[in-house]
Amino acid sequence: MSLKFRFAILSDPHIALPQTIWHHPKRFHLVEVSIPALEAVLERLSHVDLDFLLIPGDLTQHGEPNNHAWLVQRLAQLPYPVYVIPGNHDVVEREATAQTIGLADFPRYYQKFGYTDLAQPYYTCEVLPGVRLIGLNSNGFDLEGKQLHSGYLDPDQLEWLQQVLAASRDELLLVMLHHNVLEHLPGQRSSALGRRYMLENSNELLPLLQAAGVQLLFTGHLHVQDVTQHQGLYEITTGSLVSYPHPYRVLEFQQDDAGNCWLQIESGRVTQVPDWSDLLHSSREWMGERSSSFMLKLLTHPPLNLPHAQAETIVPELRYFWADIANGDAVFDFSHLPDPIRRFLTNFGAVDQEGKPQLIDNFATLKLEKA
Repeated sequence: MSLKFRFAILSDPHIALPQTIWHHPKRFHLVEVSIPALEAVLERLSHVDLDFLLIPGDLTQHGEPNNHAWLVQRLAQLPYPVYVIPGNHDVVEREATAQTIGLADFPRYYQKFGYTDLAQPYYTCEVLPGVRLIGLNSNGFDLEGKQLHSGYLDPDQLEWLQQVLAASRDELLLVMLHHNVLEHLPGQRSSALGRRYMLENSNELLPLLQAAGVQLLFTGHLHVQDVTQHQGLYEITTGSLVSYPHPYRVLEFQQDDAGNCWLQIESGRVTQVPDWSDLLHSSREWMGERSSSFMLKLLTHPPLNLPHAQAETIVPELRYFWADIANGDAVFDFSHLPDPIRRFLTNFGAVDQEGKPQLIDNFATLKLEKA
């Protein structure tokens, strides 16, 4: 049978009511625009015939109850179903504090947005006939209830997932979690800077997904537009609404009578909001001003291990390096830099293993395996 549906993704909105915004000179997230940017995207989506909307985590600035409550109320007004999962900013500690909600609170807040079993922070539901969404919780905690540095799926959740996958063999499976499962940056898994954005035990998750024939995985957290693929599994990570380039996606899945499947991806940008008439320019400058310390670490950490003094001379040339990566489909030219540095930085661009441009981060039609 044929199948066709359209859905949207917005990620990491970091909703922050004005009274909850905290100010820090190195804050990377432009949370001042969180609510107007969300409203701008929702207004655009109101003109699209959507079947549902996905939000893969970091719904709030820092897990504040009033920010969660505001978002719940706003999403309830939409004319299409919305499905969410928690990000690391949504449940910063396992137990609730005076300032933040706890892990057990999250399903109760978002019970209209996927959570049918309020006793667990993960869920599955049939979003359309023959289409099943699996929403996972990738926030892990230590014995004291403090959040782990990387993402983690606990054994109970993995066991539950295995049962869900086994019972869903005849359905199209969409899987959503906050942390990255596949690498979106060179050496992300082995880098101290990149590993924090990844699922620590992806080696346990991937075999389950591949054995069940899962081909579509949706993540956030990294604040970049990127599409990557591994052994038939596509991971589509979407940038943040409060970081340059303030993106969102509209996707259309099609399956013909012969079982051939495609996923068409189109991406948009929030270009202006009240008080920010040229949001993309202002946001790019904001990111450029605050990225120098990160770039210095990138150059002085493995694998380059540049001397601090040498790295400092290169950092000014990399003012927009992270912004270009976040925008997706970046192609870099560092031919004027020494060869090891040139090769290292060039690999962060949208290139294949042969170094040829592969521009699929924002607009693409992915050919999937037959259903």
